[in-house]
Amino acid sequence: MTPHRLLPTTLISLLLLAGCAATGPGPAAQADHRAQSSPAQTSSAQDVAMLERVSWGVSGGSVRQVQDKGWNAWLRTQLHPGKAALPPAIAAQIDAMTISQVPLEQLVISMEQKRKESAGVMDDMAKQQAQKDYQQELNRLAREAATRSLLLDVYSPNQLQQQLSWFWLNHFSVHQGKHNLRAMVGDYEANAIAPHALGKFRDLLGATVHHPAMLRYLDNEANAAKRINENYARELMELHTLGVNGGYSQMDVQELARILTGVGVNLGADTPKVKPALQSQYVRRGLFEFNPNRHDYGDKQFLGQTVKGRGLAELDEALDRLSRSPATAHFISGKLAQYFVGDNPPAPLVARMAATFQRSDGLIADVLQTMFDSPEFKQSLGKKFKDPMHYVVSAVRLSYDDKPILNAGPMLNWLSRMGQPLYGRQTPDGYPLTDASWASPGQMTTRFDIARTIGSGSAGLFKTDGPQPQEKVAFPQLASALYYQSLQPGLSPATRQALDQAASPQEWNTFLLSSPEMMHR
Repeated sequence: MTPHRLLPTTLISLLLLAGCAATGPGPAAQADHRAQSSPAQTSSAQDVAMLERVSWGVSGGSVRQVQDKGWNAWLRTQLHPGKAALPPAIAAQIDAMTISQVPLEQLVISMEQKRKESAGVMDDMAKQQAQKDYQQELNRLAREAATRSLLLDVYSPNQLQQQLSWFWLNHFSVHQGKHNLRAMVGDYEANAIAPHALGKFRDLLGATVHHPAMLRYLDNEANAAKRINENYARELMELHTLGVNGGYSQMDVQELARILTGVGVNLGADTPKVKPALQSQYVRRGLFEFNPNRHDYGDKQFLGQTVKGRGLAELDEALDRLSRSPATAHFISGKLAQYFVGDNPPAPLVARMAATFQRSDGLIADVLQTMFDSPEFKQSLGKKFKDPMHYVVSAVRLSYDDKPILNAGPMLNWLSRMGQPLYGRQTPDGYPLTDASWASPGQMTTRFDIARTIGSGSAGLFKTDGPQPQEKVAFPQLASALYYQSLQPGLSPATRQALDQAASPQEWNTFLLSSPEMMHR
């Protein structure tokens, strides 16, 4: 039997199981039930289930790390990570990228110069080609950013930091298709999001507010005194901090927009002419610019208090107030719990997380520690349906462990097929985190196709692009010690029966990668 001719009854059973299990008991619950007669197995099964949730998915290396350190010590290193040690081949791929070598300011100003030059070409054919070259270069830079992001998700030992980086990138979402954001998204993720993913929420919020990708995406560069643009002010409260029911009014939106006037970007090398009396107020940091000529210096009434008109310092005052509001503590805690625990996280858990948020002045690692220590978190293990990112990354981690892939292109294509490409959400609300958003029959069919492609060793992950592609043999060895020692105890009888019916190693791999347990974390 070839890898692409599957047993119809087994295929149908697996798809039904994987789709229906989104609302049924997960593998962790099954493991707990079976392991009542085997205490040692319970501990191991629960560690694997927790690892599946805290990381991007289990791999042989991550299971060995937990076994060597013990769960609590491993979790401490995840909550307070050091510099990530990547496999040398992966580090080399990342280091060779343009976005790793050229600072954001230099890169964007260079691209802006290309845009202007292409617009100035007189010959129609030459102009069309110049504009096409400009767009292709933007596409290449965005692809580099997405590739780097996926390589870090698969191979970084700092798995929790990587998960949180995706979570915050989704929370503070920008769409790469607007303006020249394709040249900015890599820096936005690497320098505004990732370094603050487990730190103080106030620092993370400030980093996003000052990044040109966010300011361009939500049109704050067009926000000026007497020409107010409320887009960013509204999303800053509704989506990023207080939440839609956070107790603010339309007047607060308008006043925050006034506070944000003059906060924008400068994509050129020149400095604007500022009125002599305001020159000391001008700020330029990289592409970020505060232009006092465009700022409304009147006093504002924001969230019930007066903000004295004095320039850029008003923004810091507003961000302090937003980040330390009880509404923000509750909204952010609820969203983290939804991501890590379930669609409708228990209210008492969210309340405890919010209390930690306020007590620690928004230290994200402490909020997560409260969640990870909770009985509600442990009871949810194995029941959270994977969104496309979690499915794709976990499938590659399980299949290849620390073996360096040569081409992340197939992963990028799979994410696009399933409707969750990196930097691809057009609206600022980010991709939905609920199970129902991703558990459709069409999703399940695509996932089975991905499982079959990986399981047969024909995914293209080990074949480089270009006119002279290199290719390495890379058949996933999933029937390994990791499977028999750590994964098999958590599988349902139906999944084990399906695996027993596999007629070849390719089919066995496919059935495991498309099993209900593989669809959940």
